[in-house]
Amino acid sequence: MNQKIYNDVVSGKADNNIMYGDLQNLIVDLGFEFRRQDGSHTMYYNKILNEFINIQRDGAKAKGYQVKQVRTIIKKHGL
Repeated sequence: MNQKIYNDVVSGKADNNIMYGDLQNLIVDLGFEFRRQDGSHTMYYNKILNEFINIQRDGAKAKGYQVKQVRTIIKKHGL
């Protein structure tokens, strides 16, 4: 797991500056599996936590509000 990206997501100080690929890698490292792609939306699911994560690109970066949603899941489950 890339500790810098994890720290950036958890801190909330860089929500609009997280690269899409970095967020994808973090989600997989947290135990989520790719479920499907629907247009620009990429869906991941963690069967142990019974949680879905939906992310999409904003250029080369992930959308800030979706980074916040990932942070909420990290904090909710103590990941």
